[in-house]
Amino acid sequence: MKKKICCECGKKLKKDEIALSQKLIDVDTEDFYCIQCMAEYFDCEVEDLKIKISEFKEQGCTLFL
Repeated sequence: MKKKICCECGKKLKKDEIALSQKLIDVDTEDFYCIQCMAEYFDCEVEDLKIKISEFKEQGCTLFL
């Protein structure tokens, strides 16, 4: 599988960042964001997104497996 990079800053992405991009933008998105750039995109704090990742995992979202 090809490594995905942030479409804003070019940073190599972690699997949770890829899953969060798919969950919050579109499952078929071509635009993936690192957690810092995603926080800017959604005008929120990085910690807010980390909480959402935890919530999605607890809910059993298959994107975060």
